Amino acid sequence: MNPHLLTAIDQAFPATMKHLMPPYDEIPNEFKQFRNKWVLIFQDFFYFGAKNIQWKAKAGVDEKAAVRHVRTIMGSYEPKHEHKTAACAYLMSLWFDDITYEKGTPGR
Repeated sequence: MNPHLLTAIDQAFPATMKHLMPPYDEIPNEFKQFRNKWVLIFQDFFYFGAKNIQWKAKAGVDEKAAVRHVRTIMGSYEPKHEHKTAACAYLMSLWFDDITYEKGTPGR
């Protein structure tokens, strides 16, 4: 799956996400577990926020498009949370070698 070219509407009002996410049953089980590196990154971003993020995209990946794609899914209310978590974690693992950041503080 390649990072999708998102419209400004997709980004501002992330309502329909199924076309941006792999089907849940096609996501490997390791991305449906809580101790996967990529799932933990998603959870930190989603629940705590992050600062000083360094995205290290894999060769040939448009870093800005991939970040925009993942962030749009994260901000959507449409998918079930389990699907959103697994999809974002899986896509991040496909598009990035690593992501470093400082964990934020809830409510700040």
